[in-house]
Amino acid sequence: MNIRTKQFQILTDIELVWKLMTDVYDHEESNGPAAPFFEYAIISSWMDKTYLRQNRFWLDGDLPVAFVFYEQPVSATYFVLRPGYEFLAGEMIAYAETAYPVFSEPHELVLVSGQKALIREAENRGYEVVYEEKDYVFDFRKGKLDYPLPEGYHFVDARTSDPLKSAKCLWDGFNSEEMGPFRDWEIRTRNDGLSPHELYQNVYGATISPSPHATYDYTVIIADEKEEYVCFSGMWWVPGNKLAYMEPLCTVPAHQRKGLAAAALSRHDKVMRALGAEVMTGGGNEFYRKIGYQNVHVMLHMRKTESR
Repeated sequence: MNIRTKQFQILTDIELVWKLMTDVYDHEESNGPAAPFFEYAIISSWMDKTYLRQNRFWLDGDLPVAFVFYEQPVSATYFVLRPGYEFLAGEMIAYAETAYPVFSEPHELVLVSGQKALIREAENRGYEVVYEEKDYVFDFRKGKLDYPLPEGYHFVDARTSDPLKSAKCLWDGFNSEEMGPFRDWEIRTRNDGLSPHELYQNVYGATISPSPHATYDYTVIIADEKEEYVCFSGMWWVPGNKLAYMEPLCTVPAHQRKGLAAAALSRHDKVMRALGAEVMTGGGNEFYRKIGYQNVHVMLHMRKTESR
């Protein structure tokens, strides 16, 4: 083997990450997170991109075989490892320990419970699981989501949707309690010199340039009788992995607990099932289990104890 390393470069290496993560993906994520997990983060405004170049590949010739990266915070590192290259686990963890800055948060490794070689290596180096994070997954082969759209609401075609209304829906759904209402958004668009598309991207959580692998046409949007968008559910379709990666999902607070999110996911079920999807991601909220998500991925957050 001709193993070499390469630092991540955002302008040139998106496809390299995507290739590795789609190559090694399985529905248990036993070789690392699904490819949209990384790409959604790096196009998002909430992620600190200052240290992206610290992310590192391991390559066998030109074949990417391993990747260490952060999401948020910078001090939490994730791992992708191609089967057959488990001998790199120790080197990957050693790199993660020193490559990234540590601010107020202690350094931690975030591993899916199926990443056995990396977990063993972490334990050998004195890491312990400090908490577990659940992530619910829906298996189309085991059931069906079929929640009706509540009366007074209707679906909006994502291909002809209003980007400003989408931006406001996402702002209200995710930010309103913490950052206040999205006031004067049309005026602010003109004053800031942003196009509607650019404003949508910024509030949606993306940079001005959309993701090369995002599949915006499969977004589910729900509007009320006043044509205000009140529920938004993004969808990344990865056909090679038969994966429907749902991100993000929000409902405007005034319209929550009415069944809109369940109806949106049911719409995804109908569309993605027909395309050949086998699983659809969800999140850690118990809502997903209650509506019928059957499987759980467990993320292990591992840290070294002070005594070590």
